[in-house]
Amino acid sequence: MSTDKNLITVHVNVEIPTEALQSIVANVKALVGKNDKGHYQVDTADAVGKIIGKFINEHDFIAYAADPAHYPKLM
Repeated sequence: MSTDKNLITVHVNVEIPTEALQSIVANVKALVGKNDKGHYQVDTADAVGKIIGKFINEHDFIAYAADPAHYPKLM
């Protein structure tokens, strides 16, 4: 896993299944709970970025990106 000093933040558009987005939103809402006004104060977009980043770091994205076999249909 990469250390923080070896990471950069990249803002991109990523296609994910609707069900995955619903799961992320439901889970972060459950974690933070409602405030005294009954509202959730959580940045769900930030949560999506963090969970995708965690997945990338835990599943050897470096090796995946280094393999030219993953590129032909992308360009």
